[in-house]
Amino acid sequence: MTIKIYGRANSLNVQKVLWLAHELNLPFEHIPAGKAFGIIHTEAFLKLNPNGLIPLLEDEYTSIWESQIILRYLAEVYGKEQIWIANPQRRFQAEQWLDWYITTLLPKFTIIFYELVRTPPEQQRIEILPPIIQEIEKHLAVLEALLIKQPYISGEKFGIADIPLGLALHHWFNFNIERETHPHLEAWIQNIRQRPSFEKVAYTL
Repeated sequence: MTIKIYGRANSLNVQKVLWLAHELNLPFEHIPAGKAFGIIHTEAFLKLNPNGLIPLLEDEYTSIWESQIILRYLAEVYGKEQIWIANPQRRFQAEQWLDWYITTLLPKFTIIFYELVRTPPEQQRIEILPPIIQEIEKHLAVLEALLIKQPYISGEKFGIADIPLGLALHHWFNFNIERETHPHLEAWIQNIRQRPSFEKVAYTL
């Protein structure tokens, strides 16, 4: 059975999964789902993901939902020669950044993303952004310190922790806002943007 990935191509959470599937050169079928595409409230979809949300990955007799878990699944099942880290200490040191992204960076980033990308210009609340940007800059300083010591968020080579942060910070560095300078972080995102698999998914908004 060919892997099926359900979700909208302009969803950051779906883009994570599509990016990794391309990185691993997996044969897969992308099924647009959610919002105008529908599908997610059908009985068949809800049997696979009772939450009615995207992304959803269907593989053999397994259905996996939650984008960060899908990344871990694909890395371990299909990426052992490429992206999965066999050493558990190094693997969990890398994967802690997946949860850090969700709990620490994403809540503030989402506010800015929706204001500047998803909201029409005449409805944007620019006045609410400065304190949020200031909070994000504190988190980016943590990443800057990490990248002084290693080339990737995941360690010495590209890994799944680089994927959600790569997508989010790709947009961050494109926002029309004043930012602090983080030279190692900026070098990292330029490296990320040169990956062919990134280019296949990241420019759909």
